[in-house]
Amino acid sequence: MTQPLLSVRDLSVAFGEGEKRSLAVDRVSFDIMPGEVVALVGESGSGKSVSANSILKLLPYPAASHPSGEILFEGKDLLKVSERELRGVRGDDITMIFQEPMTSLNPLHPIEKQIREILALHGGIVGAAASARVIELLTQVGIREPEKRLGAYPHELSGGQRQRVMIAMALANRPKLLIADEPTTALDVTVQAQILELLRKLKSDHGMAMLFITHDLGIVRKFADRVCVMTKGRIVETGRVEQIFTHPQHAYTRHLLASEPRGEPPLADATKPIVMQGDDVRVWFPVKTGFLRKVTDHVKAVDGVDLTLRAGQTLGIVGESGSGKTTLGLALARLISSKGRIVFLGQDVDSFSYKAMKPFRDKLQVVFQDPYGSLSPRMSVGEIVAEGLKVHESSLSYEERDARVCWALQEVGLDPETRWRYPHEFSGGQRQRVAIARAMVLKPRFVMLDEPTSALDMSVQAQVVDLLRDLQARHDLAYLFISHDLKVVRALANEVIVMRAGKVVERGPAADIFTAPKEDYTRALMAAAFDLAATERSVAQ
Repeated sequence: MTQPLLSVRDLSVAFGEGEKRSLAVDRVSFDIMPGEVVALVGESGSGKSVSANSILKLLPYPAASHPSGEILFEGKDLLKVSERELRGVRGDDITMIFQEPMTSLNPLHPIEKQIREILALHGGIVGAAASARVIELLTQVGIREPEKRLGAYPHELSGGQRQRVMIAMALANRPKLLIADEPTTALDVTVQAQILELLRKLKSDHGMAMLFITHDLGIVRKFADRVCVMTKGRIVETGRVEQIFTHPQHAYTRHLLASEPRGEPPLADATKPIVMQGDDVRVWFPVKTGFLRKVTDHVKAVDGVDLTLRAGQTLGIVGESGSGKTTLGLALARLISSKGRIVFLGQDVDSFSYKAMKPFRDKLQVVFQDPYGSLSPRMSVGEIVAEGLKVHESSLSYEERDARVCWALQEVGLDPETRWRYPHEFSGGQRQRVAIARAMVLKPRFVMLDEPTSALDMSVQAQVVDLLRDLQARHDLAYLFISHDLKVVRALANEVIVMRAGKVVERGPAADIFTAPKEDYTRALMAAAFDLAATERSVAQ
């Protein structure tokens, strides 16, 4: 009988010391056979990522400890090996794709150097062979024109492109076990299908096993062999995929399977005042070449987009990563320079400087895609949420600010007592809720939501969608909702704009776009979102 490649036995993880020690993972056990995909699912804070990080001892030791358990990889207990032995395993036999690529990639080095470093360190591949391998990897994970991206830095890539670079790095040395922590979170649905097909092919060709951590149960159903369901630090149910999805035994598993964003967006009302308007909005980035660095071309990230957004309405912006969705949002929020007319609350702001925009900032808020990168690690959650109040409502007393902070945290489903904690003490989904609270505490008129639910598990996604809809109804908020999750867009948006390569491919009422898309590209997006299996078949062909 084949022995497990990885065997986790009775593993516990605690944080803190002495009486202040809290148990994050409580006696977890599971096996991964060679070539098998095991999915670890559960809500944010359930202990999924902590369990996965324990395998390679990536937790913040000595604050973290293991009161019990062992982690056997090919018969060797990784909790007991030396740091030198463990370094030989990391990045070679076992690799990991992290949830938040911006914090995992080195901002000081171009992506080619970062991938070549792994090839040289573990595989001894250098020179022309390394360059060819880098291009091969970037092509495999769907980076267009990889030769032009070799010198790009992480901040020059979209969120989805950064995640694809992380996947390329993880696959560089053809590991025996790949730990994938939300690997498709930042990817649009069509690329998601391509990545899953790539991972499936690598699993088949090289016998690579995977520990797949995700909150997307649709992916689990079509990709995993076995499922472990976690909640509150414990595995409550384990079984084959078919068994878990057709005959779930535990109440929590049934709760997860029933969770999905529901409801309808508010009815479009043409009499509501216009909050944000854009006419022929363009964002072109110059391409400089030669010794004198002359401008020889432009990357047209946003190329002539028109839009109108009214109070109490949601405009959904959808499209593949790199299509210009986030760039358009940043231009409308006056966080990057652009051409064309931008009108906010009746005022032309397209030529406003940073100083001139300051009086509008409390009414114009942004929730970014990467919460860990947008939250200061040196400030408590209470300080982060209250920061905007100190700037825009400086007359408030400390008690009044604290009351507003508590209200905002409660609105997004967080215990106000957690305001004394720091961002690293929260799960990815909880950090995103903190980011939403920071925006909502100022009671804005316009909110740009850049993938606000991408880091959240399904049940919390549904809660956040309900929360956003409720806040919109009570405060007449205008949302610019940027997302690749079309199920969430369908639950929130009145109107949808479909973008590709900086241009608008199709636009119209959300009901028309979702039920009767006119363009081939839009139909491909819808097929990928609502029938992932069909997309995977088309990719394979």
